[in-house]
Amino acid sequence: MIAERDLPTIRARWKKMARVLAKLFPRAHIALQFSNHWELLVAVELSAQCTDKKVNEVTPALFRRYPKFADYVRASRTAAGVREFEALVRPTGFYRAKTKHILAAANYLAERHGGRLPRTMAEMVKVPGVGRKSANVILGNAYGVFEGIAVDTHVKRLARVLGLSAEKTPEKIERDLMNIVPRRDWFSATYRLIDYGRKYCPARPHDHARCPLTKFINTV
Repeated sequence: MIAERDLPTIRARWKKMARVLAKLFPRAHIALQFSNHWELLVAVELSAQCTDKKVNEVTPALFRRYPKFADYVRASRTAAGVREFEALVRPTGFYRAKTKHILAAANYLAERHGGRLPRTMAEMVKVPGVGRKSANVILGNAYGVFEGIAVDTHVKRLARVLGLSAEKTPEKIERDLMNIVPRRDWFSATYRLIDYGRKYCPARPHDHARCPLTKFINTV
């Protein structure tokens, strides 16, 4: 957790970084493709430990096969239905666990929420397969509800690289970021940091001195 005495300096640093990010990525948004709230949840769950690009290659056929929410509930009722679903999502990895979670989520939402996604963090994290990071993504993109910052692998890494948090767990990093980034910017900051990581500051070895935000790391 960031010490109270250090917050003004880090907030000032972030303010400068945020201006640069806004210029670099004025229209940053989620890369996953979907046409309704339920498909958003499916795509988000499939993206666990998988690239958005691969998920977007898989979901067109998946969404054609199951065009309605009820189709997912129906698929969960037979072994053959489950196996067919597994085959379709297999390229995303961990396909058995993802199938289990997605079909369980369909049944949970059908029974508890009339097939609709809940609108609060407390309710969303009760949905099978949905943790806090996924809940932040789903709530923000479905309803414009911002209860936190989605800490994916890019945000987790960049928070440390940019001197915004020294923590190691997504939960503690998110808490630090929520203390630094104004609430109105939580949603945009998530996707601008993700795009920045992909385009300028990837996980693979590279010259950080050439990254646009490096100059702000040790300044106010």
